[in-house]
Amino acid sequence: VLSLSPVSRLWSSGRESRAPAGEAAVGELCPGRLRIPPSPALEEHLPPAQGTWESGNPCQEGTTRPRMGTNTWRLGGRCLLLLALLGSTRSEGVESCEEVRKLFQWRLGGAVKGLIDAPRAGSDLQVCTSKKPTCCTRKMEERYQIAARQDLQQALQTSSSTLKLLISRNAAAFQETLETLIRQAENYTSILFCNTYRNMALEAAASIQEFFTDVGLYLFGADVNPEEFVNRFFDSLFPLVYHHLINPGVTDSSLQYSECIRMARQDVSPFGNIPKRVMGQMGRSLLPSRTFLQALNLGIEVINTTDHLHFSKECSRALLKMQYCPHCQGLTLSKPCMGYCLNVVRGCLAHMTELNPHWHAYIRSLEELSDAMHRTYDVEHVLLNFHLLVNDAVLQAHLNGQKLLEQVNKICGHPVRIPTQSPRCTFDPSQEKHGMKMSARNGEETLANRRKVFINSLRLYRSFYGGLADQLCINELAAADGQPCWDGEDVVKSYTQHVVGNGIKAQSGNPEVKVRGTDPVINQIIDKLKHIIQLLQGRSPKPNKWELLHPGSGGGMLEQASGDCDDEDGCGGSGSGEVKRTLKITN
Repeated sequence: VLSLSPVSRLWSSGRESRAPAGEAAVGELCPGRLRIPPSPALEEHLPPAQGTWESGNPCQEGTTRPRMGTNTWRLGGRCLLLLALLGSTRSEGVESCEEVRKLFQWRLGGAVKGLIDAPRAGSDLQVCTSKKPTCCTRKMEERYQIAARQDLQQALQTSSSTLKLLISRNAAAFQETLETLIRQAENYTSILFCNTYRNMALEAAASIQEFFTDVGLYLFGADVNPEEFVNRFFDSLFPLVYHHLINPGVTDSSLQYSECIRMARQDVSPFGNIPKRVMGQMGRSLLPSRTFLQALNLGIEVINTTDHLHFSKECSRALLKMQYCPHCQGLTLSKPCMGYCLNVVRGCLAHMTELNPHWHAYIRSLEELSDAMHRTYDVEHVLLNFHLLVNDAVLQAHLNGQKLLEQVNKICGHPVRIPTQSPRCTFDPSQEKHGMKMSARNGEETLANRRKVFINSLRLYRSFYGGLADQLCINELAAADGQPCWDGEDVVKSYTQHVVGNGIKAQSGNPEVKVRGTDPVINQIIDKLKHIIQLLQGRSPKPNKWELLHPGSGGGMLEQASGDCDDEDGCGGSGSGEVKRTLKITN
C-alpha cells in the first residue's frame, strides 16, 4: 500500500473541480512525454522509491523497466500522484504568476509596471477578493475592470455588425437610387421640351432644374415645402407657355408683364387640375420615401448608441469578477458558467432590453409603409412619369389659348408687341432618343423590389434587443454545458444561483448585478423610436385617400383629401379626354 499521507491530504482537501484539472495534467504529461524539472517542494511530500530505474523517465515510452518488478506499480503511482498534485495546486493557489503576467501584458499591450512574480495576500483588492494568495494587485484589478467593459462593448459591436451593415448599406443604396431617379426624371422633362416645345426649352431649363433640386432636398430631409415648389414650377411655366403658344412671337419689353402672368396663373388655371394632381402625387410618394430614409438613419443611430453604451459601476464590477478575477487565481483558461453569465450580462443590458418592444414595432411599421408604397404612392413611378403630366398641362393650356388670352389681357393688359426670336435648344439625338424612351427596368432593380428584399432580411432582427444578452453568453462568453466553469468564486461543475430573466423588472432578484434607476440615453432612443413609429404609421399612405397639405396646417403632412381622383394613375393620367399626348408644337 502506498504511503500517501502528505499528498492525499492535499488532494482530498481540493474542490470538485480539481479532479478534471489533475486528469488534464496527466493527459498532458505522461502521454505527451513532457519533461518536467523536479520540484523540491513536491519531492519532500513523495515517499521514497524502493527501487531504482535503469535509465530514462518513468513517464516516457521506451525507457528501461525497473529491476524490481514489484516497484513498477509503486513508481507509476508516484508519477500519477505527482501529476495529480500539480493539477490540484492550480486550484489551491499557483506558485508562480508568470502566466498571469504574460496574459495581462498581452491583453493590455506591452510591459506594465508593478506586476508581481509570486502570489501574495490580496487584502487591497476590492472585487477579486479571495482567501487564497493572488497574482493581482489593486492596479491590475483597475485595469482589468476597464478591459472587462471593453470586452463586452466589443462583443456588442460584433453582435450588431451584421444588422448595422444591413441597414446602412440599404440606406445608402436607397439614397443613391433616388438620386439616380431624380436625374433621370429631370432628363425626361428636359428632353420633352427639346423634342416637343423646342422654342421654350432653354428658358424652361432653369425651372426644371430648380424643381428637381427641391425634390431631392425634400427627399433627403431638408426643410422645403413640396406644395411651394410644385406651385413655383407651374407659376414659372405659364409665362413661357403664354409667350410661345398662346400669344407667340411677341414679348413685353419689361419683366413686370411676365411677372404679372406668373402671378395670374392660379387665378386663370391654365393647366386645369394637373398642378393639384402633381401636388397630390408628390405628397403621396415623396413623404413616405423621405420618412423611410429617416427611419433607416434612425435605425443606424440606435445601433451606434447601444454599441457604445455606458455601463454602471455595479455592472463594471460584475464584469470584472466574471471575466478576470479567475486570472488572479491562475485560472486563466476558465470561462463563466452559463447561468452566471446570463445573470451578469442580463443585468448589464437590462436597460437596453427595454428597447425591444419599440424596435419590434419600428421594423413592423417599416414593413407596413413599404407595402403601401406602390403606383402613385411609389416615388419611382411618380418621378419617371412627371414629364407626362407636364406635357398634359402644356397641351391643355394651348387648347384653351383663346380663353386664357382674354383672361390675361384683363388682368395684365395688352403686351408691348416686340418681335423676338427665341433661342432653340440643341440636343444630342442619341441622348434625345435615350431620354424620351422609358427604359425597361429589371424587376430586381426597382425600388419596390429592393425594399421587399431589405424588409425580409430586417424582419429576422425584430427581437434583436430582447435576446442580445443570451446571444452573447451562448456564442462568446460562457462555458459550454457540462464543462467545469467559473461561478464567481471558484471553478465548479455548475452554477447554483437563481437565474433571472431579461428586462429591468426581472432584475430585482439578480444575485450578481444591482440594477437601479433608468438610463437617460436609452430613454432618449426610445422616445426617438416612438416618434418615427408614429410617422411611419400615422403618415402611411392610404391609397386614393390622402393629399398633401402645408406643414402645420393641421394634423400633418398627409391628410385625407376630398374630391381626389380614384384611378391608379392619378386622375386619369392624361387629364382631359380632348388632350392627346401625340400632339407636337414646335413653333
